[in-house]
Amino acid sequence: MDTTSKMDVVIGAGPLGQAVVRELLAKGKSLRVINQSGKANVPGNVEVKGGDINNPEFAREACRSAGSIYLCAKPPYTEWTEKFKPIMDSTIEAAAVTGAKLIYADSLYPYGPFAGAVTEEFPDAATGPKGKVRAQMARELMGAHKDGKVRAAIGRASDFFGRGVIESAMGERVFGFALAGKAASVLGNVDMPHTYIFIEDFAKGLVTLGEQEKALGQIWLIPSAETLTTRAFITLVFEELGKPVKIQAAPRWLISMLGIFDPTMRELPEIMYQSEQPFVVDHGKYERAFGANTTSHLEAIRKTLEWYRQKAR
Repeated sequence: MDTTSKMDVVIGAGPLGQAVVRELLAKGKSLRVINQSGKANVPGNVEVKGGDINNPEFAREACRSAGSIYLCAKPPYTEWTEKFKPIMDSTIEAAAVTGAKLIYADSLYPYGPFAGAVTEEFPDAATGPKGKVRAQMARELMGAHKDGKVRAAIGRASDFFGRGVIESAMGERVFGFALAGKAASVLGNVDMPHTYIFIEDFAKGLVTLGEQEKALGQIWLIPSAETLTTRAFITLVFEELGKPVKIQAAPRWLISMLGIFDPTMRELPEIMYQSEQPFVVDHGKYERAFGANTTSHLEAIRKTLEWYRQKAR
């Protein structure tokens, strides 16, 4: 085990990785970010190391001196089934060598379609390849913890929005389009309740898991503000802009047709259930253990719109 001075390591420099970096810096942590390019939009006092995290040798070296590792990386959406699990495998090996805690940022994909509000007790019931691979990754990580190989926890959340979030159900096609005076473009039935989480709240929850020993060995659903229907959430966005609400919702048949030409669209039917029926997160377990100091939707929407305005300049 590495006994030199410890720092926190964030794997992945996308929007969630950057949000975790901001949360850790606010707590005065020393940080290293690992990504493919070695370039990241992070403050100058954050070390950035580039390389292939799938390479176990690189992963071990890049995670050297880590006290906690936050796994926020993911491959391109169309390549999850081939390239996601190797990231987990090499990160587990790196955490085992360094003795670092490993906190994995996960989604709700492993649960597959569910009825009611999902809790951590729900079984893995994914029917599609992307959900199955994420379920396999989570089982592998929890198995490594149970075997004493690593100390780990998993934080799961629904669709996130906020600073830097472009490719999301609540990304550019809602916030960017609304700012531009276009209709918000979404999938499925906008009148179904759907949990959306501010990316800063997701990051805050993950960092809490990294700080709390009692979080280890468990899966946690990270708290968000109250669940609304997709229509109600988008209405808040347009009201904040002072514009009439305009929504364009794509049904399953249209997504399937577009998938003939677009590889990303081709992947979406697997998860259309998320927007065709209630998709609600029950974060009671987390709240009972650590509290749930979440950002209101209005404040989160204002901050997100401000980021989109700056981006457009």
